[in-house]
Amino acid sequence: MQKIMGLGNALVDIITEVDDELILKKLELPKGSMTLVDEKKSRKVSSETLHLKKTKASGGSAANTIHGLAKLGAPVSFIGKVGEDETGDFFYKDMQDNGVKPFLIRSKKDTGKAQALITTDAERTFATSLGAAVELSATDIEETLFEDHQILYVEGYLVQNQELLEKSLRLAKQKDMKVVLDLASYNIVEDNLSFLERMVEQYVDILFANEEEARAFTGETIPEKALQKIAAKTDIAVVKTGKEGSLIQHNGETFTIKINKVKGIDTTGAGDLYAAGFLYGYIHNQPMTICGEIGSLLAANVIQGIGAKIPAEKWKTIQDKMKKIMH
Repeated sequence: MQKIMGLGNALVDIITEVDDELILKKLELPKGSMTLVDEKKSRKVSSETLHLKKTKASGGSAANTIHGLAKLGAPVSFIGKVGEDETGDFFYKDMQDNGVKPFLIRSKKDTGKAQALITTDAERTFATSLGAAVELSATDIEETLFEDHQILYVEGYLVQNQELLEKSLRLAKQKDMKVVLDLASYNIVEDNLSFLERMVEQYVDILFANEEEARAFTGETIPEKALQKIAAKTDIAVVKTGKEGSLIQHNGETFTIKINKVKGIDTTGAGDLYAAGFLYGYIHNQPMTICGEIGSLLAANVIQGIGAKIPAEKWKTIQDKMKKIMH
């Protein structure tokens, strides 16, 4: 079976349930927002919520995808940067305990944290400190890291360090690896469009994008037209269309995948888990329709709870459903 290496921002998701919105005002965090904060502010959020119920999980876009693949039984690894702190130790152990082989570079900075404050109406307010994660640099990436791996999966957020991203993709292609890129966020696509276009044309084999990202990348407002433009630059193009499902184009053929109708609570991680399911089908040589169906299965399950991880007790049922889809 092909082994997949993930590359991305190593963050720890800390989910805190708050029963009083006054704490958001005290911390000057607009309800429902995602606010980038420095380490000082991140520590303040931690101290002000110390008495509240918390759950922790290794996070970051690529890490979420790799975690999902590991839970399905795929052989996976992950490259990222964390601090020399307890949170960094937690990230390492959480990944390892869930079947991921971590290759982590350590930094003097604090490990990156995405602190989500969940109010009683299930609204999420994020205070995110990237910390050590953004110190991952081109000098940290060596050819030996890619040994014995056949696929490199990269989150688009790394485009903010163009030297890091280009070196990683170039080394992967030199090792004859397939390169998979998720475009991450439409505003990042807009800010780095010409560079991204060049990276996709030169290195990328599979590209994932949601509707907004696809629009930013191609200038097309209709998902089907955006899909065609992306497919002209890469082998497999995937445009995720939210509640409508997803569109896939490969070898000139377009496939429409419908999503499983469920009651969604929190869409965090839906795209990450879709990619995990799709790639699991891909490394098992499944048709594009089956890859998309497995992706939809995982996406439908993660949006039924809070956070970017599917609860442990759900994975056995998911695996059983996946086997039926594949056979």
